[in-house]
Amino acid sequence: MMGRPRYFTPSEVAAHNTAEDLWVSFLGKVYDLSPLMSQYKGDVLLLPIMEFAGKDISSWFDPKTEDILKYVDPLTCCVAYYTPRGRFLHIPPNGPRSDWDSDIGLPWWRDSRYEVGLLSAKTRWIRIINTLTSQEQWMEVCSEETLNEILQRYLRYNSHARSYTWKYNGAVLDVNKTLSENNVPDNDLELEQLRLDRDAFTPAILLHYNDDLTEG
Repeated sequence: MMGRPRYFTPSEVAAHNTAEDLWVSFLGKVYDLSPLMSQYKGDVLLLPIMEFAGKDISSWFDPKTEDILKYVDPLTCCVAYYTPRGRFLHIPPNGPRSDWDSDIGLPWWRDSRYEVGLLSAKTRWIRIINTLTSQEQWMEVCSEETLNEILQRYLRYNSHARSYTWKYNGAVLDVNKTLSENNVPDNDLELEQLRLDRDAFTPAILLHYNDDLTEG
């Protein structure tokens, strides 16, 4: 990936949960395995991957090596990959096999061609209120995203969003900084400890219309 990576919420990854459109996340990365599914269509070794379409599969991996977990097979005393959901694509069979092509190149979990971005370590909800139209939009965003990247998300609701000044508590927000860097608090943990309704305390970003209406 070139430049700044794109961040995704778990719900965004979960939306890609079919064989034709299959994403997974693991170790903080998001992979689009749709091309892999198409290339090996009909292969039984795709089944464990399809079972976890749209889900996080970090439990499959050793976080230190970023490789699939391994164990010592008690029967052969050989080191083998640990795949309790069944052997999947690019995992070699236990023991020698004449029908296994060991020259597969990079296994899919090490192939950066499938990487589309990073999984947000912490998502948060905000309310975006258009002071011109009084339209209010609730959005789940990634805490790592800048206001500019949040604006990109918001364009689907208002294609002229760039023609507004974004403010919180009367202060103009810096679009090149994150919400936290703009002093927009994330009180989820505190609200949870106090057993208060998060929705009642969701920060409101106010959009103030500028005169020069630009195209989104």
